[in-house]
Amino acid sequence: MDFSLTDEERAIRDTARQFITKEVMPLEQEALLRERRHQPGLELSELRELQQKAKKFGFWGLATPEEYGGMNLPAILQSLIWTELGRTFVQFKFGGEADNILFYANEEQKREFLLPTIEGDRISCFAITEPGAGSDAANIKLRAVRDGDDWVLNGEKTFITNGNDADFAIVVAVTDPARRANQGGATAFLVDKSMGWRSEFIQTMGEGGPAALIFDDVRVPHRNILGELGQGFELGMKWIGKGRYLIPSNALGIAERALGMAIDYANTRETFGKKIGTNQAIQWMIADSEVEIEAARWLILRAAWTVDQGEDPRHSSSMAKLYGAGMVNRVVDRVMQVHGGMGYTRELPIERWYRQVRLMRIYEGTDEMQRLIISRDLLRGYTKIGGHLA
Repeated sequence: MDFSLTDEERAIRDTARQFITKEVMPLEQEALLRERRHQPGLELSELRELQQKAKKFGFWGLATPEEYGGMNLPAILQSLIWTELGRTFVQFKFGGEADNILFYANEEQKREFLLPTIEGDRISCFAITEPGAGSDAANIKLRAVRDGDDWVLNGEKTFITNGNDADFAIVVAVTDPARRANQGGATAFLVDKSMGWRSEFIQTMGEGGPAALIFDDVRVPHRNILGELGQGFELGMKWIGKGRYLIPSNALGIAERALGMAIDYANTRETFGKKIGTNQAIQWMIADSEVEIEAARWLILRAAWTVDQGEDPRHSSSMAKLYGAGMVNRVVDRVMQVHGGMGYTRELPIERWYRQVRLMRIYEGTDEMQRLIISRDLLRGYTKIGGHLA
């Protein structure tokens, strides 16, 4: 059993690390300063400039098929790169990406929505969550009613990432109220903001914030249906499922960077005439963090490996997300404790991570939903204890 990276994986990972270290991390102090002033750490124009720099390094469209100018990287490599992205708190991600379900668009829709999104000329958001439909996404109520060649949308979506910046939304709406959304009753629509929906900023404990999207008699042409009529819930689950091994991959990078800071601090900070790293309490926090980071790493890479094998990744991805999200919360909490009062200030990124990583236990599938999926798979015999090694 070989746990080493291939030469290609190591080269791509190291190039991504070099870019993050040289181009993104130097922006951290300015980003912290801006955030203390309640400004975005990185403006959209600055993000775009960084993405173009990364493109010269060859990083463009990590998951995007080569026919659209992307790298089409296997899941393991995508996971490794998302871990590198996690090492900086600057809100940067490589360009050339589009929502995975946009590839279900027809040729006309690809020209109007997919290709401009890949090029960075358009910004999308995905809207399925509602005030009464979070984990229970099949309970959505936003209604789409056919009126000639149009559909008229009424209702509200909430906690929509990119909802404040997007110029079009992928909206999952009820088209057949006689059926539940997960039984063919929902459809996905491509809805330009110019069609009349509006966004309202939602302030959260983290930096930035999602949006509520309001639809009041918004008319959408029938040709703007994404995929097939009644396919909306299925597409929504494909969108959500993609993030379940990338989110903990990102968490892994955060935890590694934070633990490195704790080790450096423990080796330099003195109290009562000795380095705090000589105290058993500090040593145990560092040891526990290292063990949890390594455990998460292999759950995450196994989930990515499952994707690359063409197998159903839901069980392994749920385990990776459940453990990875909990791990990074525990590690950052310990790192703050090691730093004491300094870790609680906004001079360092630790308190920022403390707020940021709490979301990882909620979005794109709560801890409780992951536990439900894992236990259900075992109880119904969909998988065996020990997975592919059973």
